[in-house]
Amino acid sequence: MPCCSRRQKSPLCCLLLASLRTLGRLAGVSASLSLIALSGLPGAGKSTVAAVLAHDAAAVVVSVDPIEDAMHRAGLMPTHETGLAAYLVAEVVARESLTLGHTVVVDAANYVEQARQMWRDLAQECAAELRWVEVVCSDETLHRQRLAARDRGFDASLEPSWECVWARRADTAPWSAADQDLLVRIDTARPLDAQLEQLTRFTPK
Repeated sequence: MPCCSRRQKSPLCCLLLASLRTLGRLAGVSASLSLIALSGLPGAGKSTVAAVLAHDAAAVVVSVDPIEDAMHRAGLMPTHETGLAAYLVAEVVARESLTLGHTVVVDAANYVEQARQMWRDLAQECAAELRWVEVVCSDETLHRQRLAARDRGFDASLEPSWECVWARRADTAPWSAADQDLLVRIDTARPLDAQLEQLTRFTPK
């Protein structure tokens, strides 16, 4: 399997990566790479699901919001560009983690086609199996309560009002037919245990 970084890797790096995957096969562990990208509205419960997935698959979680918040703490004003930059930084971290042979869970809204295409391209570049997990909260009252109660210590611009969340819902791009075949939906208003069984079917052990 070729190395997946856009930068050309040294022969030693490629040899090391191949050796690590060979060791994994000898140990009875799947050598395939997985890129699991979450999608959903703020407050739906994406980070909770990402944590469960990462624990189950011994995966690396790459979360966009903490990256953008770090930019704000560094003095950058919240703009469309800082939001885009956070996704691009997340892409770099995900690429490097995949290069090292780790399963990656992307904790991000991914509600527009541009963001989704970035993860499709990365999965193809890294020869990784792409899976989508759409996280929803079907109980509107519960969703609003979660949104109002959460305190992540982030910049206020990263904590949208319910009105903003509702508007984002209207702007969410539909899933393509190809994506539907790779998609699992999780409703965090329902007990998670039974639903998470769906996820363990495609998370590597």
